[in-house]
Amino acid sequence: MRQDKVALYPGSFDPVTMGHVDIIERALRVFDRVIVAVAVNTTKSGLFDMEERVELIRKTFIDTPQVEVVSFSGLLVDYLRENKINTILRGLRAISDFDYEFQIASMNNSLSPDVDTVFLMTSQKYYYISSSVIKEVARFGGDISDIVPPPVYAALKDKFSKVE
Repeated sequence: MRQDKVALYPGSFDPVTMGHVDIIERALRVFDRVIVAVAVNTTKSGLFDMEERVELIRKTFIDTPQVEVVSFSGLLVDYLRENKINTILRGLRAISDFDYEFQIASMNNSLSPDVDTVFLMTSQKYYYISSSVIKEVARFGGDISDIVPPPVYAALKDKFSKVE
């Protein structure tokens, strides 16, 4: 009896970008399922609340049943252990991401030795994208339509039209 290969892709996803979408779609070539885990980030105040972020990702992957979206708070390794998941998926944009991600992966492995972290490089056309940059460009009316999924584009337009 073969067990599904499942990866958990954690992040704040405020908002989800085409870089994230690229990582998830490419991960589905390796894994049977990808669980996108929207985390409570205690170091950042978000533009979108937890429920909005979860819903935007669900809308983005509405036609992809192999992608599940959940939210969680607390230690990632606790969530993994409770849900019997052994693989963390992380995306890397540049070498500067690697140092931080390596530290986190090492800590997670120290806390739970049966957990492995798999890194995928973001496709070259998305290297420059970050959620922070997207929010800043959207705030000032810049065109971000090709670097965020359609549900996110609509939500950002709506969010920032209320600010002005």
